[in-house]
Amino acid sequence: MSAPDIGLGAGTGPATARRLSPGAWAAMVTILTGAICLALEPYAPWLFEFPSDWALPMTEWIGAGLGWFLEAIKPAMRVVSAALGGAMDGSNWLFNTVPYPILIALVTAFGWWVGGLRMASLGLVGMGFVLASGYWTESMNTLSLVAVSVPLALFLGGTVGVLANEIPRVKGAVQTVMDVMQTVPTFAYLTPLLLLFGFGPVVGLIASAIYAAPPMARNVILGLERVEMDIKEAAIMSGGTRLQQLFLIEIPSAKTQIMVGVNQCLMAALSMVIIAAVIGGYEDIGWEVLLTMRKAQLGPSLLAGMVIVVFAIVIDRMSLHMATERERHTLRISAGIVAIGVVITLVLWGQATAPGAITLMEPAKDWLDAALSRFLVANGGTLDAIKNGAMFFGLLPVRIGLDGAVLPFTWGFQWTQTMSLVFYAVAAVLGLGLIATGRVVGGLVLVILAGVLETGVVELPWPFVVIAAAAIGWSAGGARLAGFAGIMMAIILVSGLWDKALLSLYLSGVAVLACAVLGGGIGLLCAVSPMAWRVVRPICDMLQTIPLFVFLIPVLMFFGIGEFPAFLAICMYAIVPMIRYTRHGLVMTPDELVEAAVSSGATSAQLMREVRIPYATPTILLGLNQTILYAFAMLVIAALVGTTGLGQSIYLALGQADVGLGIASGAAMAMLALVADRLVQGFAAERRRALGL
Repeated sequence: MSAPDIGLGAGTGPATARRLSPGAWAAMVTILTGAICLALEPYAPWLFEFPSDWALPMTEWIGAGLGWFLEAIKPAMRVVSAALGGAMDGSNWLFNTVPYPILIALVTAFGWWVGGLRMASLGLVGMGFVLASGYWTESMNTLSLVAVSVPLALFLGGTVGVLANEIPRVKGAVQTVMDVMQTVPTFAYLTPLLLLFGFGPVVGLIASAIYAAPPMARNVILGLERVEMDIKEAAIMSGGTRLQQLFLIEIPSAKTQIMVGVNQCLMAALSMVIIAAVIGGYEDIGWEVLLTMRKAQLGPSLLAGMVIVVFAIVIDRMSLHMATERERHTLRISAGIVAIGVVITLVLWGQATAPGAITLMEPAKDWLDAALSRFLVANGGTLDAIKNGAMFFGLLPVRIGLDGAVLPFTWGFQWTQTMSLVFYAVAAVLGLGLIATGRVVGGLVLVILAGVLETGVVELPWPFVVIAAAAIGWSAGGARLAGFAGIMMAIILVSGLWDKALLSLYLSGVAVLACAVLGGGIGLLCAVSPMAWRVVRPICDMLQTIPLFVFLIPVLMFFGIGEFPAFLAICMYAIVPMIRYTRHGLVMTPDELVEAAVSSGATSAQLMREVRIPYATPTILLGLNQTILYAFAMLVIAALVGTTGLGQSIYLALGQADVGLGIASGAAMAMLALVADRLVQGFAAERRRALGL
């Protein structure tokens, strides 16, 4: 085992060989801080409960400052709102006026031109399902929002990407802003927009454009960076101006990467439009899902959610095919498909212009609603047992600690101080055992985790959390990262949102841990079994195309509201990156390393444990990084099913139009996500250096 793995330095002399690694020092400082806080708890209770008098009124400051600014620009924004409202009304009129046979034919024809029979069939079946569902009008209203927001997002993102490429001094600032936008919860965008534009679909349209612009900007920057230097030099030698070089040579050369950005922009816009239905009150498919969920109409809610999924799959597959495949099929067949749609429209004119009269799936809605109701009645006890078991024996101990969660009516006995002492003693013995075998960091981390589990995440003393974040940063990336992590946590501490931040940290943390274990295991299985990957891959593809809002439907149906349904929804959304990156890292191990291990007599298990997993660690850590960001993104959406923490504050701020609370809570959540992101990236970079990559 290498020196970094066992917590010892890389030196060769006796003194150097015993030098503790940064990770070991960080763990020791964390343990010492926790021990001091526990010893001083009877004399300094403020170490565990940050005094409210010490908190700064950041929520009020932000509310006052932004309130003044928003009021100042509101007249200008109302003009913008009117213009966008007009564009949206026109788009809405167009989508609802075009007879459905022609629109279905247009989608099918486009699918043929892009990808042949397979894409054409996808378009025909997908749009046919939307029609048969009875939600055609609501779906067209959703498409009208997407049709206006996507061009706006493409323009904003493309412009920012080109500027960042042309002005190197701007690129760093642009990357930072996009990182922040990626981590700021989506609902936080809606609060100030609500004050500027009022309730209605325009808020969703603008929020959708803001949310969907960063993916486009990132891919434009990446595409222009990857243009071959020979191509750039040839453009310069041809004597073209800089604008000619950019728009005639470089952007066309970056077309594939830019089209990937268009795909991501489309998906982000669709997801955000669905989320914006929470405040829009617009009769689109997102509002239909929300309305049926509130009425506990399980069948209609599930069917409306399936319509959103179908939209997402059709848009994703066709746009991604445009980005990755250059072959295009004949337009004559596409024209023939459109002509067939026109003929059907003329033959069925009355019905073709009244899609609301089509109720093919009404019996299916009723049957589905009744079937789900019967299932819930028959299995309600089992579902409640699963929910309560997960809460009492899993989530609650992590949240408030064993000393608070172990009670006679849950565990059958009362946790006592003696049990705490025994628990700590056992953890210390096991930790010392690991240290004795050379696993210094592992032994110290075991003791820390035992202390966290006994105390509970939301009950941890604030000096412990702040110093632990800084210590992990120092271990991952040195003094600079330590300072960043410590300062971010300190800002959250003095903002008055510390308790809610710990609640968010707890729920996202247990979800990420579950995704890491389960997703890593599935990724490992897919790496060793191509058949397993053939089964898992389409499931991952589907999960990645489903808008966040839809994940709430199944968990709400079966488990109602509460932390456990929110936990499941977060896991369903965040597990995919862990699966994909784990498998990718394991299968991309260089052949020469595998051949060397096999020739030395390594078994399959040894090959995986000693070669593939160590080499794949940087890639797996990147998957963990994405899982963390996905978990924080879903945390606010999960507030709709009754979670507490920063997500609940953001959702409440949205309902109360409280800009200060919404922005402060969103910023606090973004800080948590940024700290986690930088720490994981630091460990990934350190591992890449250790591997010589």
